[in-house]
Amino acid sequence: MKKLLLVGRSECGKTTLTQALRGETIHYHKTQYVNHFDVLIDTPGEYAENASLGRALALYAYEADIVGLLISATEPYSLYPPGCAAACNREVVGIVTQIDRPNANPDLAERWLRLAGCHTVFHISSVNGDGVAQLLSYLREPGDTLPWEQQNED
Repeated sequence: MKKLLLVGRSECGKTTLTQALRGETIHYHKTQYVNHFDVLIDTPGEYAENASLGRALALYAYEADIVGLLISATEPYSLYPPGCAAACNREVVGIVTQIDRPNANPDLAERWLRLAGCHTVFHISSVNGDGVAQLLSYLREPGDTLPWEQQNED
């Protein structure tokens, strides 16, 4: 699998998405430091919210194949400036999270991500699993076996 760095403000769903992608039970957990998993890097929201910490994201991007910019479908504004994805030396994809929330506006969140420079955008509900399989398939490399394929082999 391609290694994915998750970037976004606090409470946008990075850790919940990490749990969903790993097939874990979803439970709230505030990320206090950068967590490295097999093919995921989960970062604290403060890294994206604070310019002095934001430099660390550039360093962690070197450890990833793809950078995922996350934005909740419930956000009233975008954290990402127009064209910011161009500054990254890795492929950048957009991930709209919390699409299952009652006040969600995933189309607006997608427009913000595209304005930031994301050509590929995924709509995800980590709680009910919508879009998780599509993201996993996108990260798949030749020879990888996805979790649902392992179940079929048993």
